[in-house]
Amino acid sequence: MKNAERLLTILILSFLISCQGKKTDKISSISNIDLLTGEITLCGNGDFGEVSFAQSCKLDARSTFDLAISLLHSFEYTEAEKAFAKVLEIDPKCAMAYWGVAMSNFHSLWLQSGTDYLIKGEKALKIANSISTDKRETAYIHALATFYDDWENKNHQVRVRLFEEEMQKVYQTYGDDKEAAIFYALALRATADPTDKTYAVQRKSGKILESIYPNQPNHPGIAHYLIHNYDYPELAELALPTARMYAQIAPASAHAQHMPSHIFTRLGLWDESINSNINSTESALCYSQSIDPQAHWDEELHGMDYLVYAYLQKGDMQKAYDEFEYLKSFKKVFPVNFKVAYTAAAIPARIALESRNWKEAAVLQKPGMVLDWNLMPWQESILIYARAMGSIRMGNIKDSKVELEKLIANRQKLLKEEDAYKANQVNIQIKTIEAWIALAENQVPEAIEEMRKAAEMEYNTNKHPVTPGEVLPAGEVLGDMLLVVDQPEEALVAYEYDLKQHPNRFNGIFGAATAARNSGQKELANSYFKQLIELGNDSERPEMAIAKAYLKK
Repeated sequence: MKNAERLLTILILSFLISCQGKKTDKISSISNIDLLTGEITLCGNGDFGEVSFAQSCKLDARSTFDLAISLLHSFEYTEAEKAFAKVLEIDPKCAMAYWGVAMSNFHSLWLQSGTDYLIKGEKALKIANSISTDKRETAYIHALATFYDDWENKNHQVRVRLFEEEMQKVYQTYGDDKEAAIFYALALRATADPTDKTYAVQRKSGKILESIYPNQPNHPGIAHYLIHNYDYPELAELALPTARMYAQIAPASAHAQHMPSHIFTRLGLWDESINSNINSTESALCYSQSIDPQAHWDEELHGMDYLVYAYLQKGDMQKAYDEFEYLKSFKKVFPVNFKVAYTAAAIPARIALESRNWKEAAVLQKPGMVLDWNLMPWQESILIYARAMGSIRMGNIKDSKVELEKLIANRQKLLKEEDAYKANQVNIQIKTIEAWIALAENQVPEAIEEMRKAAEMEYNTNKHPVTPGEVLPAGEVLGDMLLVVDQPEEALVAYEYDLKQHPNRFNGIFGAATAARNSGQKELANSYFKQLIELGNDSERPEMAIAKAYLKK
């Protein structure tokens, strides 16, 4: 009997020691993830919309889990991860919180740099897979794991495609799960081919979201992803009602304040775009001051690029330059990523090129903030292109050719990195500069042919979500060239076609007015010059004086 009792005691102790060891391993695994932790930083009223995500975690963790999902749907990735970490403090065995950490590190609509996010996501999902949970949650975890699995050997787009295929299965298997539908729609959007002008994938994703929206009008993900799906000239009208609602759905999100301006930009609604991005940049500044008063958040810079673009279309050079001066004061930004580099290059390039200040464009330099431009050849090419264009428009062929060689080198770098989209964007810049060099060398037919190729390439490629638009639309530049060689009828065709793609652009309208005037189409010229005056209001750009003088005749 005593032996039996002794054996039972040994077994109980062994079991307790075993359990204690497992608990220690679990804590060790969590610490190895390097989770973002701490208080969740929220600006404004803290409202990020209405989300209810069914999951099996402890009841007292569910409100925090729903907040994390809301943050995730508005791409507030840092705070989303911190919220999922809060869930794990309450319930370390919440498998879906680990899934949430991995989702917070997967920014599906753009290519991320480095590998830290892949390592973290992979570790989080390994823990999620080690926790027993139901079939639905296991399906979510498995779907996301296809993006992280074997990331060393599979490229980004292949892994995005695998994730989309698995999320489709989750969506089809769990038809009543609206979050599955929303996350599948996002995964689908991430696979869209930027050269597909039928927008088949975007339309399919949009229809899924539209079918849910009436019953969940305050869901941040539905509104957000509809805007991303319809962020194209041909589709933008479909998202206008949603765009005007999204900022109200998630008023505490800087990104939610900004996103409507994607649609406003596509439709040339500059005042709405300006208001949207003033609100966004103010919200972003509130966030950065809460994190580090000496630094600026990337979301603020992103909004500033759209803000400058809108100011330029209204001919408000002073406010555009004010934003540039403010940007030059930035010493520290976080996180340092492609959005930061894009804005840092695009704002000075836009101002110089849009204002036709070729002298300023020809000498543009990299901004003072510390960025590794070797890792960002696409963004660096914006500044190079501006210098090349400024040089050639002043007749400096030699300097323009020097900058052209730099563009060619950056394109080769992007091709080597297998980034075909960005390589194509730089190639459009190359074709444009080659065309103007040919024109400067009196090769007029060749110049026009090359410029038409550049415009056609651009029309056959969709814009990247990071940008409100090209620093100069190639179709508009084609119109400029045709005016220079005294072909106003052809120039008018080019300008009018480009205005359908980029409505209400200041330079496009002025170009169309000039081409109509030069080709003897007085009534049409009157219409365009009136449109320019309505657009520019109190603008001091010299084009306004030309328009007013013409209309007085």
